Amino acid sequence: MLQNARRLLPNAEAHGNFVRDTWHRLEKVPGGKAVFSRLIGLAAPYTSTIGAVVTELSSGHSKVVMKDKRSVRNHLSSVHAIALVNLAELAGNVALAYSLPDDGRFIVAGLSIDYIAKARGTITATTTCPVPDNSERRELEVPVEMHDDKGTLVARADHGASHHDRQ
Repeated sequence: MLQNARRLLPNAEAHGNFVRDTWHRLEKVPGGKAVFSRLIGLAAPYTSTIGAVVTELSSGHSKVVMKDKRSVRNHLSSVHAIALVNLAELAGNVALAYSLPDDGRFIVAGLSIDYIAKARGTITATTTCPVPDNSERRELEVPVEMHDDKGTLVARADHGASHHDRQ
């Protein structure tokens, strides 16, 4: 099964927008959002370590949910700071990747985070980012907010990305 899933991952010769095309194929299928999230984890393996699931994805927007479990906690029984950074990067990356023109790509150019409150329970990251209308090289800022299941803001990140065409 893993070999079949790897064939769905993007490669250097791929045309179109892998993230957008795959999301549209899977979002309405039962379990499709979890499968989509696993595919993203196969494409970017470190991302999969937090077990987050993309629940909403559209042009300039994402919502990603990370359940509280032992593997993302620190010694104080709250969500580890690096798990929050990983969640912020995932939320920002999928929103921006979905929004790119078919010939566009990006690389993370920086990420800063402010920890506002102890993160406990399920954490939801939301992103509203710029939508590039062409593949002209530029720097983009992608803000991400993370809230616990009570609605408390626990962290805010600024995700910088360098956007350009595939050539």
